[in-house]
Amino acid sequence: MSTGENKNPRMLEKYRKEAVPGLMKRFGYNNAMRVPKLDKIVINMGVGSATQDSKAVDEAVACLRDISGQKPVVTRAKKAISNFKLRENMAIGCKVTLRNKRMWEFFDRLVAITIPRIRDFRGLPRKAFDGQGNYTMGVKEQIVFLEIDRDKVSKITGMDICICTTAENNEEGLALLEEMGMPFRK
Repeated sequence: MSTGENKNPRMLEKYRKEAVPGLMKRFGYNNAMRVPKLDKIVINMGVGSATQDSKAVDEAVACLRDISGQKPVVTRAKKAISNFKLRENMAIGCKVTLRNKRMWEFFDRLVAITIPRIRDFRGLPRKAFDGQGNYTMGVKEQIVFLEIDRDKVSKITGMDICICTTAENNEEGLALLEEMGMPFRK
């Protein structure tokens, strides 16, 4: 067995050593189990051109598989909308839910590598919380991820990344993500 197989992800170690004591002091928690933590990360790619081009969803699935290291689920239309040439049960996107080790590794890559590569980046908005401490951000181009080969991408699409936490409100969620190194606007 190699030395790096059972090692915890770097962000999980940072959470345990830096974020937990910092949040306990800031919010006055008397128990480390009350400190909010990352629950899951959901990455969603909607493919609007899927109504005309059926291969667009396949490309999005391959893209999301490369980014997350996990097989995405194809999302389908719930009802038909004739103005958009959309039929019921037609494939219109894909999503993947990351938990545990894969979630921590993806979060590390997102904060350390991907977000700084976004063009004209001036910090993430602080107001994108949902009221329960979950943060959602949009990425306009999937090519900011290092895992994507620019030459193989035929159409640039965006994606939504929802970071779900166990925080009870936006203030706790913001404090958790700041402790973890998310680059918010000042």
